[in-house]
Amino acid sequence: MKIGIIGAGAAGLTAALDFSSKGHRVVIYEAAPFIGGQASTVTVGGAPLERGYHHLFTNDQAILDLMEDIGVGDAMKWYPSRVGTYTSGKVYKTTTALDLLRLGAIPLLERIKLGLFALRVGRIKDWRSLESDTADFWLREQLGGMAYEKVWAPLLRGKFGRFYDQIGMPWFWSKIQTRFASRKGIRGREMLGYPDGSFDTIFNRLTAVIQARGGEIHLSTPVENINVKDRTATGVIARHESGELVSEDFDIVLSTVPSFSFPDIVELPDCYKKRLLDVHYLAAIVVILELDRPLTSFYWMNIADHTIPFLGLIEHTNMLPKEWYQGNNVLYLTNYLDRSDPVYKMSQNEILDLYLPHLNKFNPEFDRSWIKAIHYNAVSAAQPIIPTNYSKAIPNHRTPIRKLYLANTTQIYPEDRGTNYSIRMGREIAEMIMDDEKENWRHWA
Repeated sequence: MKIGIIGAGAAGLTAALDFSSKGHRVVIYEAAPFIGGQASTVTVGGAPLERGYHHLFTNDQAILDLMEDIGVGDAMKWYPSRVGTYTSGKVYKTTTALDLLRLGAIPLLERIKLGLFALRVGRIKDWRSLESDTADFWLREQLGGMAYEKVWAPLLRGKFGRFYDQIGMPWFWSKIQTRFASRKGIRGREMLGYPDGSFDTIFNRLTAVIQARGGEIHLSTPVENINVKDRTATGVIARHESGELVSEDFDIVLSTVPSFSFPDIVELPDCYKKRLLDVHYLAAIVVILELDRPLTSFYWMNIADHTIPFLGLIEHTNMLPKEWYQGNNVLYLTNYLDRSDPVYKMSQNEILDLYLPHLNKFNPEFDRSWIKAIHYNAVSAAQPIIPTNYSKAIPNHRTPIRKLYLANTTQIYPEDRGTNYSIRMGREIAEMIMDDEKENWRHWA
């Protein structure tokens, strides 16, 4: 088969790898001038670094298996994480379950409730039993009190904004599951994975293998239309970097674009289109600061305080060697926003003026003179809002157009979107497509 793939992120590249391993010809079109999607990199301190913070949990098996398959398994290394939570005007260490018992922002009885509650959620195996409740409702009912109001409620509001009370409980469940998997015992410190050379190590190798098998990857080449004849996808029209429009025929078309963009390139039946557009995406803005010293001693800082205008601090070099980045300390300031939010439309300087005064709350000595370089990135489709009973509303990978398939982050469930799950989805949809074609051949034989 000749297969056209729209998007050179984790799902598209992984699907292309598996197609090419079976002798199929793949052609990938990517609108951006780089591969990797949300795991793509910029140069920070002379080394590649993800535009948005990235790490792996110990149960992220799909990406670990892929790395072994393409010969870069040895590049994955594991590091102890150090987690903090800012609440009630103070930073608390919250790396282990024992740390929660020392969380002085809430009374001792509430701390015990918080720790026992996390253990209870970690033991739930059937997420379907949680599907009819929002995380906000379930947590209020099952935990409540200051343990909820001081810790989980601010984190939900910080991440999802005005949508915080619409998020299905399976989202919260999946977060607890991944974190429990990366910790061992009540004293266990979280271990996180990061590949030597950044996630570029994975994506550059994927690219090399695909191209060695005859696959093509066209960057800066957005697809403007999917050709359809008799309700069957027959190819795509793409605009190459030169500005030239090129039409190419395919036996199969796989799109990995966000749901809200998909109807812009193909006409779809109203019922399927509604499923796509019913899922709202939050955008993300990420500021990366290169500092001449660390801001805190933590890798990951949860911010449970609505007065701070960003969601989290991730100090990359508090877990990974700063020597990789010419001795600089690398700090992410991250936030999820609605695309209509005025902050999303701010310039880099306006964002800095908004954010930087708050860094003194984490380190009173912070001064702008610590900053050696600044990198800014905005992503329009960073976090889908997944509501209750979503298993009944997920758009099917098989679209109503024959030979046309869709794979994007709104179809990852009950887990939250992430590189590991996009890789898993890429492999699953490649297998689905090849199985469908085998069935079609049997039908016509």
